[in-house]
Amino acid sequence: MVKNFLLAAVALMGLTVCGNARNDNDNNNEKGKKMTTIELTKADFLKKVADFETNPDEWKYLGDKPAIVDFYASWCGPCKMVAPILEELAAEYGDRIIIYKVNTEKEQELAGAFGIRSIPSLLFIPMEGQPQMAVGAMSKADFKKAIDEVLLKN
Repeated sequence: MVKNFLLAAVALMGLTVCGNARNDNDNNNEKGKKMTTIELTKADFLKKVADFETNPDEWKYLGDKPAIVDFYASWCGPCKMVAPILEELAAEYGDRIIIYKVNTEKEQELAGAFGIRSIPSLLFIPMEGQPQMAVGAMSKADFKKAIDEVLLKN
């Protein structure tokens, strides 16, 4: 089940957990436009990331490039600190990775399916292997290290 791999997931770095608002940007990543984070609903998650309802016992990533899923809430202070960093990273890494956002207030069922208890919680999804969960705010340097080592295997 989805929770099984999450229980075994490795907390990468940082342990600052929640408390104010976050800037949301719903731009699409069309060619010629600056890459940005992408807001996901549960329906989007099931189509673009993993259909955990159809395959509850096995993780099968549906994307075509490594991804980060940021589980956040509008009232979370550390989420507000992480949001601009993720926007910068989306622009810097361009089409090499995708950065998704899930508003846990709007998508409570999705957050519950992944056992989200503290935010921000960040799911790092490599193309092969199991995803890894990190809880708490991370610095840009820590994000870059995780992206390079876990997602891009540099």
